[in-house]
Amino acid sequence: MDIINTPTTDAADHPPLSEEQVISNLQQEADLSDQYYAAWWLGRMRSRHPQTVPLLLKTLQTFQEHPDDQDRRGVALNAIRSLGWLQETSTSDILSGLLQSNDYGIREAAARSLGSMQAPNAVKALCSLLASGPTIAGQERPNSALLQEPCEAILEALGSIGSNGADVLNVIRPFCNHARALIRSAACRAMLQLTQDGQWAQQLEQLLNDPTPLVRRGALLDLGATGWLPSLPAIQATAAENSLKLVALRGLAEQSGDSKVLDAMDSLL
Repeated sequence: MDIINTPTTDAADHPPLSEEQVISNLQQEADLSDQYYAAWWLGRMRSRHPQTVPLLLKTLQTFQEHPDDQDRRGVALNAIRSLGWLQETSTSDILSGLLQSNDYGIREAAARSLGSMQAPNAVKALCSLLASGPTIAGQERPNSALLQEPCEAILEALGSIGSNGADVLNVIRPFCNHARALIRSAACRAMLQLTQDGQWAQQLEQLLNDPTPLVRRGALLDLGATGWLPSLPAIQATAAENSLKLVALRGLAEQSGDSKVLDAMDSLL
């Protein structure tokens, strides 16, 4: 993940930016750090300004014209994320096209945003990235911790979109046996979302007992995202931070509305 740190300032000397100022900051090109923050702000603040989407798309076009400019890349990544946060489905075809980018981070961000907006027209493109299976798409790159494809983001997107045809399930299922626990977790999450078959919840619950904290945290958040209510006791018993448990329980609560989940959340507050 590429992060450009924005400077911390005294709120009394620098009042919060208005939406109009943020739009102006994204329009200008002299200060790319202002553009970077603006592209993030518009998504996080759920801006509905008429210029928001056109300007975010313009940053993507500008980056494509200057693919070696790392500062513009950072702006483009924030723009892609914001389109997902905004649930701007009108841009799903453009984001689907970015899945063919040579830039790993761009593909990853596009997959996550397509999952956020639950774009069914992106399923074919997402599946194509994983079609070669764990031994190719899921293989580690030489001298890198990255896989050939951003498998975790793609698997999560497919689960969120909800298209559960046999062709989609056949692409996802092999990744449930991937060597990396977090990829297995993402694949089981997607299978559970798409099939509502408890066997996938059981595999996620097993990962909640993994000796590695990062794996436990990932499986915890994945279970919460599925809304699988029978996993409530396992979530409560996980050796993880209460803040993460609350995120997982919120997912269960949003999809089930069960009072037991709300009680569990109250007990952590």
